[in-house]
Amino acid sequence: MALVVLFIAATWAGLQNALAGGGSFLTLPSLILSGLDPRAANITSTVALFPAQVVIGITGKQHVTGAGGLSVRLLVGISFVGGALGAVLLLVTPSSFFAALVPWLVLFATAIFAYGSFMPKKPGAAPRLGKKGAALSQLLISIYGGYFGGGIGFLMLASLSAAGLAIRAAGATKNLLAAVMNCSAVLVFVFSPEIHWKQAAIVCAGATVGGYCGGMMVNKVNEKALRLLVVVIGAALTVGLFLRAP
Repeated sequence: MALVVLFIAATWAGLQNALAGGGSFLTLPSLILSGLDPRAANITSTVALFPAQVVIGITGKQHVTGAGGLSVRLLVGISFVGGALGAVLLLVTPSSFFAALVPWLVLFATAIFAYGSFMPKKPGAAPRLGKKGAALSQLLISIYGGYFGGGIGFLMLASLSAAGLAIRAAGATKNLLAAVMNCSAVLVFVFSPEIHWKQAAIVCAGATVGGYCGGMMVNKVNEKALRLLVVVIGAALTVGLFLRAP
């Protein structure tokens, strides 16, 4: 029964990722409920959701561009290195410490998601990033992405926009860089005994089905309402994780 619930949650997560983002808010607790400890659940979720991220990254590749004076190739390299560093950091983090940290990470990710979704945007209000600022920002986001990943979409959108990219180019570039940082994390995680392959296969299958359906529905769904639902799920998950925290 737990695996059926996991497949349903993963399908919804794939749908959610295609339409608004925040799918890991569903896969992480679902994997924990299936019997995995929080660190193993995070590792398994990252590996399972990676194929769909590659498809999303490739889909908008025609709009991908450099930012802040940095070439696409350099941004890709920074993202790859940062994602690997974050993944290694996660593997050396004691499971008990990560379990205590997860509620704070989910709270941070939910806050970032809510801010990016609903706070009014003020053109020209954000500082412009030069080469060093854009490089450092992308490296730190990539390390966080390899370690946990929740909210990286809005963090990168904010960073790339501050580096001078228009929203469409920032969105496409963000999707590619997210796939790259997760690629390096997966290459590190694939050697970890903490990947639960049966659960990973179920999540991957469900997320693929949901992602395909989401792509078909992208012009028929109220994105604002869906983003509000993501925030509600994230808030409920945060409360639940704090109540269960060791």
